[in-house]
Amino acid sequence: MRSARPVGLLISAAAVVLWAIGVTVWQPLTEPLGPWSEHLPGNNAYWARDLRFMAIIAVTLGLVVAGRGQVRWSGPAVVLGGLWIAADVAVDRADPVGTEATVLLAVGGCAVLGVFAAILLWRERGTPSVADRRALTGAACVAGVLVAVAAGIESPTDREPELNQGGLATAALLVVLTVVAALTAAPDRSRVRVGLAAGLAVVCLLGVGLVRAVPPGSRLLPELALWTVLLTGVTLLAWDWPGGRPVWRHHTLAVLAALAGPFALLVVTAVAMMLLPIGATFTALAGNSPINSADSDVLISLAGLLAGLGMALLLAWPPALGHRPGAPR
Repeated sequence: MRSARPVGLLISAAAVVLWAIGVTVWQPLTEPLGPWSEHLPGNNAYWARDLRFMAIIAVTLGLVVAGRGQVRWSGPAVVLGGLWIAADVAVDRADPVGTEATVLLAVGGCAVLGVFAAILLWRERGTPSVADRRALTGAACVAGVLVAVAAGIESPTDREPELNQGGLATAALLVVLTVVAALTAAPDRSRVRVGLAAGLAVVCLLGVGLVRAVPPGSRLLPELALWTVLLTGVTLLAWDWPGGRPVWRHHTLAVLAALAGPFALLVVTAVAMMLLPIGATFTALAGNSPINSADSDVLISLAGLLAGLGMALLLAWPPALGHRPGAPR
């Protein structure tokens, strides 16, 4: 897709703005009233942190799309994402609040993004650009799994209107990122694929709204439906169509994988993080109050990232992407 570079950079910039809002507007809402045991936060109390981390992942994936999946973009983008997480912890510890802080962080983050992209563009000048379809499909899978995670995010009280706003905004951005990454991975830009991409985006944006409209605790089925539609759509966009039409038996398998895979992977990774103090470590580094001992400090954003990578292994299927012996790559 010729517009992959500007669109990918635009998505990354939008994710930077969401991150800045998450630090300065949403995060203060999750801070407990005091260090006393009766005020210690419960499950998902730091939902703003998960939304910020998903925004940082979107920054990274947007850069992957901008570089059309090439290693010279993807590798540095992953490093930038890791450094951004570290910076987020430091900024969270400083507790910035207010419009001025929001603007400062948004402008500063976009400046970092611009310098980073300029350096990568300078390094690749004159170098032939060939899309890495597996990397792009994998990026679409990661973003697609995170869509439902962001759309279904909850808090101990579920009364914060900002939680709905943040979940909707983050999930909507990830929907756009998923569709753009999958379309960039496509072997052609036929009208059918472009129309399919537009329809998939509209349906999944409506699905995000539906998930948020369902009362907390009852969102599993809508999330499963959203995962299934979005990830199956990724395969329809990104995979080859031999003879001009999809290989439906392959996409039937993709439907089954999309239906069961993300939920199973999320459960496994969430259980693993209950045994490892990953979330508690981030909480302590940011200077925030620990989660109540009766509950768990789980980074659902990290669980979603790992589940997305697992789905990428399943759906970024080399034969379906034209990687066959003797075939051009």
